[in-house]
Amino acid sequence: RFFVRKDISRAHAVNTLIIEMLSPARRGGDDFGVATPSRGRVQVDRFIPSRSALDLDVAHYNLSKEVAGNDEESEVKEIKSPAKEAYKKSLADNFHVDDGSDSAKILAFKSKAPAPPSGLENSARGVYTNNSAGVKAKKTFRQIPQAPDRILDAPELIDDYYLNLIDWGTSNQVAVALGSTVYLWNADTGDINQLCQTNPDDEEDYITSVSWGADGKHIAVGTNSAEVQIWDASRLKQVRTLRGHQARVGAISWNGTQLATGSRDNNIMIHDVRIREHCTSVLSVHQQEVCGLKWSPSGNQLASGGNDNLLHIFDATSIGNRSAL
Repeated sequence: RFFVRKDISRAHAVNTLIIEMLSPARRGGDDFGVATPSRGRVQVDRFIPSRSALDLDVAHYNLSKEVAGNDEESEVKEIKSPAKEAYKKSLADNFHVDDGSDSAKILAFKSKAPAPPSGLENSARGVYTNNSAGVKAKKTFRQIPQAPDRILDAPELIDDYYLNLIDWGTSNQVAVALGSTVYLWNADTGDINQLCQTNPDDEEDYITSVSWGADGKHIAVGTNSAEVQIWDASRLKQVRTLRGHQARVGAISWNGTQLATGSRDNNIMIHDVRIREHCTSVLSVHQQEVCGLKWSPSGNQLASGGNDNLLHIFDATSIGNRSAL
């Protein structure tokens, strides 16, 4: 440091000497013999010092040190600012923390935040409570019970998945075919009534399908003897019998006053229960037993499934043409 200061002093002395030598007052004029005009004050020439006489590294060091010293002084002044101290004190009072202690930390990034004192009530809690109204509620899932609500005995329920032996009507009654008998269970009252029974002397005659009408009053019953019986469930009375199939009727579907029936004879018959000649159309599109029939909710289309692994869709307006879509 002693040598650095000595070099700076020597450079300063050299610069001062050069300025005095180049001064017009000392020379009495310039080098060309023309006197420098005087207007009441001393005129000096612009001086550009020679960089060869300067130590730039030392000058940069001194300037950097001076700037750093100014930054430290301003930082100290900022920390000791009365306004900032008052703001820090206001924060400490609002959040009930002590200055200078570990508990004064509001946010902790590396460790768990300290627990509040017992019995402390946060004055800002109302703000968070009001804002929580806009938070999206957590999605909940419907709990599906694993145990049945009711268990009913169903003896003699035929083990044949080609048959349709259960149907729930709009009157909240369940029709169940057990062997040669059809029973009605009222889900509202729990009452059980016997609707019909095939010939008990004929073991080959049993119920093969049941289907409620849209009115919840009439029910169609298919039998193994190729008959379809229409019953009035409110009076427990048979209305009429529909014939035309050559084998058991395992699929039935209502569409207003129209009734579609499917049989093991591979045919689908469309009936109008209001007229005497009830069969209005016969569809022969399956190569094996028809085991599923269903009208669309609009009643404009009919779907049929057979044991030949085919599904046919019919348009109601073209059923008379016996063609599928």
